[in-house]
Order: sequence, then C-alpha cells, then structure tokens
Amino acid sequence: MFILKLAFKNKMSEFKAMLTSFNVVGPISLAVTMPWIMFKVFSAAWLKKGYNELAGKVVVITGASSGLGEALAHEFYKYGAQVVLCSRRRQELERVRTDLLHSQCKDKTHAPIIIPLDLAEFKDFGNHVDKILSITGKIDILINNGGRSHRGRVIDTSIEVDEKIMAVNYFGTISLTKAILRDMLKKKQGHIVFISSVQGLVALPDRSAYSASKHALNAFSDSLRAEVAAENIFVTVVIPGYIKTQLSMNALTGSGKAHGQLDATTESGYSPEEVAEEIVKGVVTKKKEMIISSLLPKIAIFLRRYLPFLYFLVMERRAKKSSLKDLTGNFNNVEKNN
Repeated sequence: MFILKLAFKNKMSEFKAMLTSFNVVGPISLAVTMPWIMFKVFSAAWLKKGYNELAGKVVVITGASSGLGEALAHEFYKYGAQVVLCSRRRQELERVRTDLLHSQCKDKTHAPIIIPLDLAEFKDFGNHVDKILSITGKIDILINNGGRSHRGRVIDTSIEVDEKIMAVNYFGTISLTKAILRDMLKKKQGHIVFISSVQGLVALPDRSAYSASKHALNAFSDSLRAEVAAENIFVTVVIPGYIKTQLSMNALTGSGKAHGQLDATTESGYSPEEVAEEIVKGVVTKKKEMIISSLLPKIAIFLRRYLPFLYFLVMERRAKKSSLKDLTGNFNNVEKNN
C-alpha cells in the first residue's frame, strides 16, 4: 500500500511539473507564434498587392526570343504587364508574341510589342528607346537578360571573341540601360534588373570572357544602385546558377565558332520557368540582389569570399582536369583521322 501511495505521489508531482511547464512554455510559444503568423499574413497580402500592381506596367525584356527571356515575358504578361520583346531574331519574337496572345492571363491585357534589337550594335539604342516610348509613353521595368556565353582557355581565345562577349554582355547592356534611364530619371520612377550569373561572382576555368563580362556588370549595377536610390529607381541583380537553356549551345569558342553542345551542367539546371517566377517575385519585393542556384554554386561563392585559398585550389584542379580532358579528346581525334 505504501508503494502504491508513493507511486501515485510521484505521478502527481510529474503532472504538476508538466502543468507548470505548460503555463510557462504556452505563453512563450503564443508570444512567438502570433507575430510570426501575422508577419506571414502581412507578407502574403503585400506580395499579392505587388503582383496586382504589375498590371499595366511596361516591361522591356532583352533576349526575349527564347529561354529565360521568353519565360520572363510569359510571367510578366500573366500579371497584366505590357511586355516589349527585344532580340535579334524577329521570327522567334513573333512566335513568342503569338504564344503570349494565346496564353491564359488576366482579363485586362496589353498586346506585346516587338522591337528587333542587337545588343552588339549598341550605338543605336536611343532610336529604339524613342520608338518604345512613342508607343507606350513610359518604361517601368527593364530586364537586361540578353547575353552570350564563352567556352575556351585564355590562351586559345582570340581578343575578337573577348570583344564580342563584352560588347553584348556589358557594353550593349549598359548602353540600353543608360538610354532608358534618362526617361526613368525624368519620371522619377523605374526598376532596372540585370541578369548576371554565379560566374560573375566566382570565375571558372574556360569561361574567362563570360565571367569577366558578368563581373563588370555586377560592379556597374552596384554603382548605379547607389546613384539612383534617391530618385525612386530600384536596381536588382539576379545571380542564377545553371538554367536549362540554349546558352551553352550558342556560346562562342576561343576561335569564335559556336560551341554547339548542351553542357551536362546546363541540361541539369533549373527550368527557365522556375527562375522567371523567382525573378518576378524579386522585382515585386524590390530585392537588391538575389542568388538563384543549387547548393554547390553557393558553396563556391562562400569559399571565394571567406576561404579564397581553398577556392583557388579547387579551381586549379578543375582547370587541370579540363586540360587533360581536352588533350585526351584531341588525341582520340588524331587516332580516328589516321
């Protein structure tokens, strides 16, 4: 009987301790949970409001004939924006325009506008911008998406290839930005988005021209952001990892020829639609910089920033491995030809 009373007493003590714990933990949990719930509800409402405000906005997108640019056109159009499609290939722009007109979107839509434009011919952009403004009356958002990649070792890459990559990725992009910026400054509103790359933060072997152009673009963006902040103009830099597009297919080799191959890393990358959705969200929330990548590129960024000696070692090994692969490939080609 004594043992039963002792056991009962112990259980009652445990129960009282649990109640006491609940009396302390309960209010603390409530105090933490309620603000979190309110924050989530407020964030969702604010985000929805931002998406709704895209209706009627004029969005200029370069490189809009395929890949990420095409996906961005669909994403902005879905929310009622008037998209201006820019690219060298008019026929592909016509296809994208037709697809947009047949897509599901808000009731109130604006017909997409086509402006054939070659970023390498960056001295004529004033005329292109004047044409857009004569049609739309304003440019609210510029998406600098157009660009070209590069594959080749430094010693094997002609200076002409370096010039072509810089002309498109950097000079063409900043020239169009400056042409549109003048109107944004007059109206004291606007949003400029630069689609950079993880390779603009961590340079890879065999990508010297491409990485250099994206490094330059990142620096330009940081300067611009600071200068226009007081003018109600926002600057967002998007730093994506690999996206499943034709970028590697159209990349220039050291000799200036098309790479013509879909790299394994590119093929396994994010879909353009996924990235476009994140970018539009970043525009709505006015993010200054956003990295959209898998874990490995983020690790590389971390190493370059905080453990550079380790990053240098990894890149040296990668370059050596790439060099050996090229030598083996050349040897096999010689054997076949003989």
